[in-house]
Amino acid sequence: MVENIRLSFQGIWAHKMRSFLTMLGIIIGIAAIIAIVSTIKGTSEQIKENLVGSGDNIVKVQLTAGEDWPYASGDGNTAPEGVPMITDDIKQEILDVDEISAVSAYRYGSMYQGINYGANKLDNTTLIGTDNDYFSVMGYIVTKGRLFTDSDRADFKKFVVLDATSASMLFESDEPVGKTIEIKGDAYVVIGVVDQVNDFKPNAETINEWQTYYGSNASGKIFVTDAAWPMIYSFDEPYHVVVKAKSTEDMTRAGKKAEDILNSHIVSSDTSDENSSQNYKYKSDDLLQTAKSLQKVSASTSQQLIWIASISLLVGGIGVMNIMLVSVTERTREIGLKKALGARKKVILGQFLTEAAVLTSLGGVIGVGAGIGLAYLISNIAEVPVAISGAAIALSVVFSMVIGIVFGLIPSVKAANLNPIDALRYE
Repeated sequence: MVENIRLSFQGIWAHKMRSFLTMLGIIIGIAAIIAIVSTIKGTSEQIKENLVGSGDNIVKVQLTAGEDWPYASGDGNTAPEGVPMITDDIKQEILDVDEISAVSAYRYGSMYQGINYGANKLDNTTLIGTDNDYFSVMGYIVTKGRLFTDSDRADFKKFVVLDATSASMLFESDEPVGKTIEIKGDAYVVIGVVDQVNDFKPNAETINEWQTYYGSNASGKIFVTDAAWPMIYSFDEPYHVVVKAKSTEDMTRAGKKAEDILNSHIVSSDTSDENSSQNYKYKSDDLLQTAKSLQKVSASTSQQLIWIASISLLVGGIGVMNIMLVSVTERTREIGLKKALGARKKVILGQFLTEAAVLTSLGGVIGVGAGIGLAYLISNIAEVPVAISGAAIALSVVFSMVIGIVFGLIPSVKAANLNPIDALRYE
């Protein structure tokens, strides 16, 4: 085998241009496949990262109304009948789910106006009423001041915590802690500023992507206690829930189980009333499944492109067969001499098969290098992410070797079956 490989390289080097042109179809096919797989894999990973986030495993389970629109305060809603408050017992029931490591209940509403500090105003801001666990579950840390305490809730204190965005927009360079802001004309004291531990930011390049990934976060968030919430919206309201799954792959199951638990506590009421509990249900925000669906579409496109690229491999294989047939013809006397000296069919067969496999394998290796370079070139030009697939590289090299064996088989069999006397007389 070693001797056959040495002879193969010797033959390739003796006909460098011919060998390169023979390998060109293999090189182009392998390079195209590596570039396509790497680009699609990188895009798929970005889809998942943009939607799911960078490993925080957070799943929102929101109360929805009508056509699955999330229930939000400030939309002219009144508190739905039959939808219970999220008690500690319900939270514990959710926390007992194997896939869930933490849970928090919260309320939220969109404040389109009515929040200001002096002349500075916030428009289209998200107001969130938090329980004791919200900040830890969502991964917030205190950068200034403090968070809410049990006494703040018990005494219905008009305190607020700002996120970094709302703090910078309201106070610019001023120190926010201790200052008073107005929410719907009432005074609230800022006791802290928070920011999320996870600094992951989705890669949004268009206005639609920005809206999808960031939503209303552009104007920041303001947090109050869930106890103080009714003072802003005039009545008590049901909660939404956010759960933290133990792993990214657990997110779908964690969200679905929390959804089922919450829906089991909704009490049926008169369906003729639009405010009936029958018109409300909890629904998990299954971003992981959404990411997988988008990745599936991406993978389907990838498979079509790979099939197209594989045509060049077929052309390359035909080229290998052609050049090996030429090689057999050129070396007919050599084959006859070897057979006259006692070389068996399998020796001749092995020699030509090895030469074909070495030729295509070398083309495969060069194609891999070209494919990686092409992938990064596409990444720089089109500004798309790239993730080089080790499995695709290994499979490409093996596949190129198989092509050499398959398409080199007919020329090799022809060489092995030559009659030694006819071969020696061949001119």
